[in-house]
Amino acid sequence: MKTLLFVTSLGISSALGSQIANAESIENIDAAANHMDVKALTNYAQQGNDYSQAYANYRLAISANILGQPKLAVSALEDAKTTLESLTSASSNADNLALLSAVYGMLIAFDNSKAVTYGPKAGQAMEQAKQLDAGNPRVVLVQAITAFNTPTMYGGSMQRAAKLASQAIELYTNPCDNICWGYAEAYTWRGLAKQSLGDLEGAVADWQQALTVESDYAWAQFLLQQNTQQTAKR
Repeated sequence: MKTLLFVTSLGISSALGSQIANAESIENIDAAANHMDVKALTNYAQQGNDYSQAYANYRLAISANILGQPKLAVSALEDAKTTLESLTSASSNADNLALLSAVYGMLIAFDNSKAVTYGPKAGQAMEQAKQLDAGNPRVVLVQAITAFNTPTMYGGSMQRAAKLASQAIELYTNPCDNICWGYAEAYTWRGLAKQSLGDLEGAVADWQQALTVESDYAWAQFLLQQNTQQTAKR
């Protein structure tokens, strides 16, 4: 009985240690992404072969794209896709599937000819993610991003993007101690949807709220600065 308790305790300790390490990795990646630190993100993307590595590549792709390095962005996305496909084939997990769906979507954005292949895969990954954990805020956030980026003729909708982002924001208020990225991002995407719908005041309020959640969130800072400059020119 003591042996069983000891082994069980070791298992729990190991799982807890893994969760803490994963949470720290995600926080480090987010910190680098907030400053668009391509060098640091590249280093994180070369460490291990798990969700954190795929997430680092995802953030590296976004930063590289913003900085005008599309080749690096696509390469990072391909690496993230390979890692996530391997992870999901070994064990289905809502976070893995949601991020994989987002990666497929970004690859389509870089090359529309890939929509035929990756479009159905993105949809299938998201459906599986929803079945596994419909209340996961990152699952709902990726749905919001997809609704925002998909043309109206193919089912995209700014209203739906804003609604899903609101649902994600509500879900982010629940306690989280492992994979926790996306809270500030949800406010930012909702702001972008509101901006597209003509609600600039609401958009600015959301971008300001994103900075309340994450004070050094560079994307929200950029959008607010851009809005200030445009307003000054009028």
